[in-house]
Amino acid sequence: MNALQNRWKAQREKAAFLALEDGTVLQGYSVGARKDGLGEVVFNTGMSGYQEILSDPSYGGQFVTMTYTQIGNTGINDEDMESARLYLSGFIVHEMHGPSNWRSRVALEEALVRNGVPAIAGIDTRSLTCRLREKGSLKGYIAVEGQVDSKEAVARARKWEGLVGQDYASRVSCTSPYQWDPDSRLTCTWGVCERVPAADLRVVAFDYGIKWNILRSLSLKGMRVTVVPARTTAREVLEMKPDGVFLSNGPADPAAVTYAVEAARELIGKVPIMGICLGHQLLGLAVGGRTYKLKFGHHGCNHPVQNLLTGGVEITSQNHNFAVAPDSLDTGLVELTHLSLNDGTIEGLRHRREPMFCVQYHPEAGPGPHDPFYLFQQFRDMITSA
Repeated sequence: MNALQNRWKAQREKAAFLALEDGTVLQGYSVGARKDGLGEVVFNTGMSGYQEILSDPSYGGQFVTMTYTQIGNTGINDEDMESARLYLSGFIVHEMHGPSNWRSRVALEEALVRNGVPAIAGIDTRSLTCRLREKGSLKGYIAVEGQVDSKEAVARARKWEGLVGQDYASRVSCTSPYQWDPDSRLTCTWGVCERVPAADLRVVAFDYGIKWNILRSLSLKGMRVTVVPARTTAREVLEMKPDGVFLSNGPADPAAVTYAVEAARELIGKVPIMGICLGHQLLGLAVGGRTYKLKFGHHGCNHPVQNLLTGGVEITSQNHNFAVAPDSLDTGLVELTHLSLNDGTIEGLRHRREPMFCVQYHPEAGPGPHDPFYLFQQFRDMITSA
């Protein structure tokens, strides 16, 4: 039996399928943990950076479909993780490959198994992506254990509560405060290390699913960062006497994270604030706006955003399912600063009277382009001039 026949035999022995709430069933084979799972199926258009995508806590509750066909070639290394483990509910790819990269420490399939993440390969991800674009994000069920038939899997997908109205931020947040790398003078990304300047500003960062490259980016701007759990109150933060407060990215429905909205509302005007992704949505709610669920979200590394203050265009990394409704905002209180050039959704806001701004995308670029990295300097400048 040749190598190709051996691979086909192994795939048949690990037969699996993906069932969607609309009744679609896609056959494939298991390349992750041998357990079934439920999640919201989304697609990510990134051609690289799957390790950072997998370790982004904002994907809690979701099945990530990679639109790029060949995944796994670079394996998993220690430097490019964005959190301590993988938080997504499932992974969907067309082809899974073994590692062929000098930085790899473990194969992707092994990392998925270690983290208990079910994954399926052999899927026509182009067809699946077209379906998601047409119908919107769909609830799904990955069946790998062989105990559930397709009819039951579809029924379970339909019955699952989904992400609307769900607080996933508290599920992925740290459980106690900690200081980010207080003694390290080097920070490394993509195998490149930069010397961290001496910190002269103290920042408190809310962890709603914060990524490590955000903390690296703040450190590179001379900020000593204390990370606090999602449910930390505004009073507790102010007692720490920070120079600034950062509201992080995170998963699921911002309207369900009511405690964070309350904390943000109480902090506005008392301390300079920067928010990204979920933090942006929470600040939008805190100033009286409302949020809504996008049809299929923004997930990828190549989303064009226009900076309305400069007229320039930034290529950005994004990962969110919800957005701030423009007609819900008091334009006398907040100013629209950034817009998506794909669908016109709000990508940035700033307060007209208080030191506060936020963006919907990920300026830390893990993975993604570095176009928006200036926002961390903007945060520093806002703090020092407050």
